[in-house]
Amino acid sequence: MKHHKRIFGAFGGILLAAANGFAQDSRSNPEPNSASTSSAASALAAACAQNQTEFARFLTVRNKDSFSRMTPAARLALMKRFVLLGEPGKAAISANPSGRPIVRCETPGGTTEMQIGGADIHDNVAFLPLELQEATDSTGASAHQINMGLVREESEWKLLSLGVLLLDLPALEVEWDESEIEATEKDALESLKTITSAVESYRKKYLRLPESLANLAPPARGKPGAEAAGLLDSELAKGEKNGYAFRYVIAGASDLGAPAKYELSATPLKYGRTGRRSFFRDSNGGFHAADRQGAVGTETDPKVE
Repeated sequence: MKHHKRIFGAFGGILLAAANGFAQDSRSNPEPNSASTSSAASALAAACAQNQTEFARFLTVRNKDSFSRMTPAARLALMKRFVLLGEPGKAAISANPSGRPIVRCETPGGTTEMQIGGADIHDNVAFLPLELQEATDSTGASAHQINMGLVREESEWKLLSLGVLLLDLPALEVEWDESEIEATEKDALESLKTITSAVESYRKKYLRLPESLANLAPPARGKPGAEAAGLLDSELAKGEKNGYAFRYVIAGASDLGAPAKYELSATPLKYGRTGRRSFFRDSNGGFHAADRQGAVGTETDPKVE
């Protein structure tokens, strides 16, 4: 719940400030049960579940293309802004007595209820008042009122804005990726450790090292075996995940038994955007990290835990 409140505090002021600006531009009569309202509810539900594929359905063609190029960490950060929760949750859509949609997002750290008001539609643009508050708050002290913008594209309503956050992803995708570098680098180091555990499990079972990361992949069919042991997910087994490239090298002439050694590396696919530090696992099991301008790290780099 502490993390839940922290995100409310971080974004509440920004989003609340934008509500007044949009409200002043709203001149048409609210439509309580419009297609735009339904699209807004579905988009919030996708953001709650952190379902990137479903959320992308509610992006314009231009934004959807940029969204696909962003790192997973940046895409998650964008979706979190829509529900003010840091964890994936279980979404449920219901209606209040007036028929207005309510999206409930339940996570281990807290639950948010988002009530969507009637849409003010101006030609191909719609603005919907959105009230967010913690589900356990009976006084309304945690409530935030903001406006959500949508635009009609090819007869469907797509996300346009949330408070002051205008969804111009082609202009912002690099900035979003850069803001998530710390999280992406942390994930790269954890992936190196995951690969290490998979290699050691393979060695223990087959009494030798795998020839490549592909030997650790899930089997295409049938049971796991020496050619596809099912010890890594398909992305890591292909050597690329979340903005980093991973390399596995057998160090020495032999891959047999416990004495056989290997090295691992993780380097950013787009230096300065998906990461700055290169990570390296030496043949003795030590982990290192340094900013090498996108080049492969070495065992002389500073050690990390």
